[in-house]
Formats: sequence, C-alpha cells, structure tokens
Amino acid sequence: MYNPLLDTMITVADCGSFLKASEKLYISPTAIMKQMNQLERHIGLPLFVRTSKGAALTAAGESVYRDAKQLIMQSREAVWRAYQAENIDQILIRLGTSALYPCKPFMDLWNKVREQHPRFKLRVVPFEDSSTETAFANVGKKYDVMTGPFDSVYVARFNRFLELGRCHFCISMPWGHRLSQRESLSYKDLHGEKLMIQEVGNSPVNDRIRNEIEKEHPQITILDVPCHYDLEVFNRCGEEGCLLLSLENWKDIHPSLVSVPLMTDDTIPYGMIYSAKASQETRHFLQIIQKALTGAALGQGDS
Repeated sequence: MYNPLLDTMITVADCGSFLKASEKLYISPTAIMKQMNQLERHIGLPLFVRTSKGAALTAAGESVYRDAKQLIMQSREAVWRAYQAENIDQILIRLGTSALYPCKPFMDLWNKVREQHPRFKLRVVPFEDSSTETAFANVGKKYDVMTGPFDSVYVARFNRFLELGRCHFCISMPWGHRLSQRESLSYKDLHGEKLMIQEVGNSPVNDRIRNEIEKEHPQITILDVPCHYDLEVFNRCGEEGCLLLSLENWKDIHPSLVSVPLMTDDTIPYGMIYSAKASQETRHFLQIIQKALTGAALGQGDS
C-alpha cells in the first residue's frame, strides 16, 4: 500500500525540524534524516530544504504533503475493506510482541474470554528490541496494542494504557557476582557497587528510587542509561560487571545475567499500551479486556 515513510515526512513537516520530529517519534534525528533521504530517492525529488533553523518543505514537498494524508487514509480504508471482504464478521487486532515486551501475559487473560468474543481475531506482529523508541512510535501504526511496563512521561504523551498488574523491581547482574546468590537485596547491600539507572526525567518511579539512593545511600555509584531499555543495556550490564535496576518481567531476558528481587515498595504498572488515536475497534477490544479484569477481580474477592 502507501509508503510508511510518508508518516515520518508528515511529522517532520508539522514539527519543522528533524530534532522535534525525533522527539515525537522516539527515534534519533539521524534516523529521521536517513528515512527522509530514502523517501527523496524513492520519489526522485527533494522534499525538504535543510537549514540550521530546521527543515522546510520544498514546492514538491508541499505537493506530496497535501496528498499524503489522504493517501494514508485511503490506504488504511482499503486494507480494512480487504479484511472485511475476507471475513465480514471478524475484527483483526494486531498485537506487537518482542523479547522485552512479550504478549504472553495478555494472552493468558485473553484465552479465558476469547470464546465469548469470536469476532475478534489476533495477529501477532513481532518487532526488534534494538530500538524501543521506535517500538512505541509504531503503536497504532504497525500494531494496535503492545504489552509492557508503562511509566514513561514521553510515551504517555502519545499513547494510553490499560493496567493489567504491577511490576516489582529487581537488581540484574552477571552470574558469579558477589550478590548473585542472594534471595533478595536491600539498598545497603548495594553499597560500593555501580548501579545503572535510566536517566532522569522519563520515569517518576525510577526518579524516586534514584533520589532515595542519592540522599540515603551515597555509597552507591549511579550510572545513567537511556530512558527506554533495549537489549544493549543488558549487554552493557553483563560486559561491565555492574548492577542494573530492572524489573521482574525481564529476569530471563539475558542468558548471562541473574536478577535478584529488590526490597522496595515501589512498583511500576504493567499492561496494554495503545495509541491515543486508537480506532473504535481497538477501543472496543480493550473494553472487553477491562470487563474481563473486573470479572477476575470480583471472582478473587468472592473466593
């Protein structure tokens, strides 16, 4: 159908710069520039004038921009009609999944109620963990929902969330580390160690933990890592032999690491992440999940 790079082009044009577009799409300015170079080569015309102040559309770019939104809408409608032609009574929900953001926790819930909602069919769409920023940007585009932790200020600007449960914190470290055999860890146990924590400003819960460590446990050296973990963060933990503030959901993510529960009352919500502009079908689907969660909670209360 349409070229997905048109979505990026529209964002750049609306933002007026590669930098601002990168912040909105959760990918680097370099990646944005490469995508626009690729689109210009595909079309055979320059679409942007690059200046120190930003990026402005050329005459050709303005023409493509005007037609792109209509083209995107027509393409999505064409795909939807194709699904309707194949299965008139079925609604397809695309579920993004990866090693860091597996769909299994959600599927365990869906399998309990799927027979009551035969119209909904799920398609699993795998994505790479090499760029978590891109993964969040693709919610509502390449897939309708994804499952994972949700405590990101940046992600919340464009996505919404249906909570399924809470994630507990743990400390990841290489096998053989002096703390790797412990059943649980306190902050005092981490004295003298280097601890990797995501940089300030993205996660209120992570920021609260960082503040507690800086004030009450200065014997711990904090190392900044990117706001959104990817597999490279876990690789770094293993290669440098330091500790990593992680989540129990990721305890088996890296074969060279072991994760030990951290004794803290702090948790992070975990659940279904969907676009702020989600379709009516997606929102209907999430309403079903919400009712299933309510029913499960009531069932536990009656037992």
